[in-house]
Amino acid sequence: MSLIDHLDHLVLTCVDLEATRHFYTEVMQMQPETFGNGRLAFRFGNQKINLHQRGAEFEPKAHLPVPGALDLCFIASVPLDDVIAHLRRCQWPIVEGPVARTGATQKIRSVYVRDPDLNLIEISELVD
Repeated sequence: MSLIDHLDHLVLTCVDLEATRHFYTEVMQMQPETFGNGRLAFRFGNQKINLHQRGAEFEPKAHLPVPGALDLCFIASVPLDDVIAHLRRCQWPIVEGPVARTGATQKIRSVYVRDPDLNLIEISELVD
């Protein structure tokens, strides 16, 4: 038995709030959420990404909160071919893929994009 059950949220540090909002709400189709004293988050499933703007981070924060340092993998709720078509409609460049990878629980098929801060974003589908 593990001490940890699941991830609740993670915190992303960005440079440009509006560019980041556009990417995560329009390209990634997450739901924006305002909480606390006007803080912005992006909700998907039972998780969310909380946002910090560089130089105006909330306390406590990571020791070295920097934009562009994350490499995140998301499992899509639709087939990967639909994700690829959506990215093309949004004119958002695919860095690599589709490629076969190993996920946390099974094999996955993935494409990679970069968000406005150049974080590496992997979007995947589970493979039988």
